[in-house]
Amino acid sequence: MLSRLRAAPAHAWARAGFAVLCVGAAIGFLVYPTYPNYDSAYSLIWGRELLDGQLPSFDAYRAPTEHPLAVLFAAVLSPLGDAAPRVWLALTVASFCVLVAGVFRLGRVAFTPWVGLVAALLVLSRLDYAFLAARGYVDVPYLAMIVWAAALETERPRRGGAVWVLIGLAGLLRPEAWILGGIYWLWCALPAQPWSRRIRTAVYAAAAPVLWALTDLVVTGDPRFSLDHTSSLAADLDRRRSASEAPSLLVDYLEKLVKWPVLAGAVLGIALALAFARRRSGVPLVMTLSGIGTFGAIAVAGLSVIDRYLAISALGLLVFCGFAIAGFTVLPAEHRARRPWTSGAVVVALGGALFTLTRFHPGYIDRELTTRRELRQELARVLQTPAFTLARRCGPVTVPNHKLLPDTRWILHADADEVLARSALPASGRETKGVHLFVSGPAMLENPTYGPFDRTVEDDPLIQVPGPAAILIDRSPDFAVYATC
Repeated sequence: MLSRLRAAPAHAWARAGFAVLCVGAAIGFLVYPTYPNYDSAYSLIWGRELLDGQLPSFDAYRAPTEHPLAVLFAAVLSPLGDAAPRVWLALTVASFCVLVAGVFRLGRVAFTPWVGLVAALLVLSRLDYAFLAARGYVDVPYLAMIVWAAALETERPRRGGAVWVLIGLAGLLRPEAWILGGIYWLWCALPAQPWSRRIRTAVYAAAAPVLWALTDLVVTGDPRFSLDHTSSLAADLDRRRSASEAPSLLVDYLEKLVKWPVLAGAVLGIALALAFARRRSGVPLVMTLSGIGTFGAIAVAGLSVIDRYLAISALGLLVFCGFAIAGFTVLPAEHRARRPWTSGAVVVALGGALFTLTRFHPGYIDRELTTRRELRQELARVLQTPAFTLARRCGPVTVPNHKLLPDTRWILHADADEVLARSALPASGRETKGVHLFVSGPAMLENPTYGPFDRTVEDDPLIQVPGPAAILIDRSPDFAVYATC
């Protein structure tokens, strides 16, 4: 009874905080009408192609790796037309709220409600997750599914059912979930289980990778297409890293995701959890280590190595940092470690809050989201002018490289052969007839959304130079349009 009374304030704060979070997320969605990122924009295109009776263009130039569940969901949204991208974003923002609730639930069932509350607040303070949601990344619903699967499994070990469903759906969004599915199968199969149950759960674990391979087979004729395409794309965009680089990249990326005070707190939290709540820490620890193991395997396989692949490990670390701060609540009131732990937790919490406040730049978030929205709207205006429409009679639309392809195709409702990247054309597209879109101004050349040049892509600078026969037909602050007929 006493433990319930102690937990009651945490539950009340959590319910009130979740309501505020949902309202704030809805307001943010309306105030910042952004658009899906590169990967999600392609999912929307593929979903529209599917609904139009075409095979999705998975093999388009520098297209991202397809995610079967995202493509299927995009097909469902396609009848909404131009509203589909906004609905997509609404659902990723809602998924962010579900993710925060899932982290609270995991911290609560693994340790105490206060640990869950602190962990949820830490997620909110790591703006990377909210920023991913605001740009429509499929990582957010993926993470929400995995965290809720972890919470449900912690609540009732070897639960099966809903846990398998969540892992299976997550495995159709990101292949990292396949490893979690294999680990969960071993966990469920290791006790003396009948062979019929072992086989049935093995089918559950294999469902996502098999369905993914079947999707590739039907669309491209190659069941290994996603794996091979990801590897070749990583090489093309210089995202491959050697296995020897993985340890340093691991630390750098985790520090980037959670920041060093939280990372240090998480390491301390793991030590404290193993000392005072070992049996409860199993699922959060597996979640943390599985992400790190997957990251290492990706590096060894020569696939794209980016910080987002450690997002699930970062969530586990946030739970353990929550334990470092509020884990004293697992101890009886008379425990001799409780008083010094409480005092230390206050110091750590105040220090972490001060660190976050001194480095929190709301102007950066406002500027990034506003700029992305304005650029997308400006692009739509340029592509829909009478001059642009008339010039399309001369040939396909060309853009500098891959970055403008998905948004241009979506706005024009164009097939892959109707919008081409000059970086893939002979003579950098300078002799190609058609209508040519260029980014305009020095600031746009390295713009993270549409800029053709950055530190990882070394395309020929001539992709930004109009051909000798090209005629300027339109200009906006950030784009220029030429035609060659």
